[in-house]
Amino acid sequence: MWKLAGALLAGASMALAGCTATGAVAGGVAGHELTHGSTAGTIGGAVVGGVVGHELGK
Repeated sequence: MWKLAGALLAGASMALAGCTATGAVAGGVAGHELTHGSTAGTIGGAVVGGVVGHELGK
């Protein structure tokens, strides 16, 4: 799980900024945990978290 969180953080920090990146990482980790490691759950969580982070950062 921590390797996944690190990879998401590295990717998000390069491609996104601020609250969006934080939301994407948090959502990806949450999605990964809630779906027991499902790739679709991880990606879906990252997308939803990124959108929420972006909206909260406005």
